[in-house]
Amino acid sequence: MLVSVQILSKVIESQDFSLIEDNALTDEYFPGYENEFNFIVEHYAKYGNVPDKLTFLSHFSDAQGNPTIELVEVSESDEYLIEKARELRLYTKLVPSIQKAASLLKDDSNAAVEYLMSQLTTEELQPSYEFHDEEIVSSVHDRVQLSRDVQNHADEWFIPTGFDEIDADTNGLQRGDEFGVIFARTNMGKSWVLEAIATHSVEIGLTVGYFSPEMATTSIGYRFDTLHGHMPNKEISFGRFDDNFSIDTYAEYANSLSDISGRMYVTKPKDFARKVTVSKLRNWIKSRKLDMLCIDGITYLTDERYNRGDSKTVSLTNISEDLMSLSEEMRIPILVVVQSNRGGISEKDSTDTPELENIRDSDGIAFNASKVFSVKQMRDSNENTVLIIALKKVRIGEVGKEYTYQWDINKGEFIYKEHITPKHSDTPKKAVTVSKHTAKKVESEEDEF
Repeated sequence: MLVSVQILSKVIESQDFSLIEDNALTDEYFPGYENEFNFIVEHYAKYGNVPDKLTFLSHFSDAQGNPTIELVEVSESDEYLIEKARELRLYTKLVPSIQKAASLLKDDSNAAVEYLMSQLTTEELQPSYEFHDEEIVSSVHDRVQLSRDVQNHADEWFIPTGFDEIDADTNGLQRGDEFGVIFARTNMGKSWVLEAIATHSVEIGLTVGYFSPEMATTSIGYRFDTLHGHMPNKEISFGRFDDNFSIDTYAEYANSLSDISGRMYVTKPKDFARKVTVSKLRNWIKSRKLDMLCIDGITYLTDERYNRGDSKTVSLTNISEDLMSLSEEMRIPILVVVQSNRGGISEKDSTDTPELENIRDSDGIAFNASKVFSVKQMRDSNENTVLIIALKKVRIGEVGKEYTYQWDINKGEFIYKEHITPKHSDTPKKAVTVSKHTAKKVESEEDEF
């Protein structure tokens, strides 16, 4: 019984008896491993601590000294293990009743049904659920104190995106309970937005994990240099140096990075043995002590809850639920990039951005997200590249608000604009007040486009 071994392994490895004690586990939850469970319980009762791995394995070994139980590495949460242990206990209790009912069924179906019904009403065969709740009226003083803590130590609760007006409206990203989605059609700039947020986090001294399934690590590094140091992306990527921008200038910038305390770690599918799961991401977060996790493509993740016949929509919904739970557990924001379907294509020169229903393959992603940003790239009447970021979902704030930037892709500069005149349009269309990221803010009306 795998879950029995997982719980025993986790208790031994963590040297923490609370998993057993707090959930009132007995040997009934460990069919086939009752002796191993009782050994841990008796050792704890007698000595006040969980037996270490060597003591445990030496007690359960054969005549040749080989362990009769193999302890395993466990990355599942306590909640998952306890739920599965309760299911296992119910299963082992239920099987004898089902078998006896099946035997009675051969001679008398009425007797079989009556017996089974009598068994199912007993307390022993009732499902065991654990409920967590909190009474909110009496806990109001806790919320007052929490608001005071947020006011005085905002950086411990929120991480700014670097887009100032977005941060003004949303307070940035919560350090936990934040599953953010950035979606757009292909080549609209959604990955640039993701890395711009990641880069700003590094600039303020945080540690960011960036999963990049398609782009090479070097390319991610070049984008960081463009966003942080405004190194021209084409020149550094293609090695096109001249008198206007020399390799020495790039080298000087490289030396300046020694002053930055933040770090960005980039991984590829091969780093996860080409099976990227939420459990593996949890281990990565712990090992690098990440303050933020960025995933440049949610469809590259594997659903650990997959059942045969599940559709892609079901799998992506499961993954998004698990990522939100992971954010809560690790107390860090998790951002993902998602593709928009063809229904999310608006007219080339329109400022309209894709809507939530245009998220490709799964509306469950938007359902589980705490913030959703829709991105569109276009040209203005002066042939400048424009990036529009629309806030399509937010728990606290104004849904539908748009933030518009004149975007110099090669220099990594986002210049805040309040108004935009689309290309080939005779009438200016007003966009909502927006922000900048490492941006040079426009000061005069003459700079409007």
